[in-house]
Amino acid sequence: MTDSDDERPEEHQFSEGQGFSDAHDEFDLDPPELQVDPDQVDPVDSRAVTDMLDEASIADDAIDAAALIDVGLNYMSINRYEQATETFERTARFADDAHIEQEAWVNKGVAHSELEEWDAAIGAHREALSIDEDSEHAATAETNLAYALWESGRTEQALEHSERAVEIDNRFAQGWYNRGFFLLERGLAEDALNCLDNAIRLGMRNATILEEKARALEELGKYEEAEEIVEEAEELREQAEQELVE
Repeated sequence: MTDSDDERPEEHQFSEGQGFSDAHDEFDLDPPELQVDPDQVDPVDSRAVTDMLDEASIADDAIDAAALIDVGLNYMSINRYEQATETFERTARFADDAHIEQEAWVNKGVAHSELEEWDAAIGAHREALSIDEDSEHAATAETNLAYALWESGRTEQALEHSERAVEIDNRFAQGWYNRGFFLLERGLAEDALNCLDNAIRLGMRNATILEEKARALEELGKYEEAEEIVEEAEELREQAEQELVE
């Protein structure tokens, strides 16, 4: 990673993968497909799901891969990332639908990234892309792969994959934001600003992206405009904090 990479903002919003943006139903680690008896199995036992999915005891056609995706997402929601990686990997192996398999690999990569296991995250996202390089999950896989590559010090590859993400889906706001973030870290403020503006136009307007835009404007010497953007970012952050209190 270059010297300019060393002081990245701590609040960078990592792309969450397909399916993370919607509110989940009531938390439940016991979908019917797993046939869990709560009197015998602690529903938050980290070993329960993986033990019950042992390939020697459950036939492939008895597994609902879509339900396993939900189990993995539930693990993610309570920060049980190791269990999530295991669940998503099992989902990918059992899935007979390429769409679900790809989603599982993408989510596995996200879980590994939360653990800062960058090589494993890179591998998972590459597995996802090997299934289909142009699907609805491909742009997410590309931008998450780019971030994992960036964190592991492979900045040139990261920029290539971040560009590929927005080529696949030019309306992918998170992809434009991530690319803008990478470019700004490389000192390419004007290109970064264009990417950040694209993300904002596509509806991604929050305190974090506005702060990145202000940073790009400052790099370009547009201090007054940057100050206005910083004020707006602070207002949005205060609003978000107030909503949490309420």
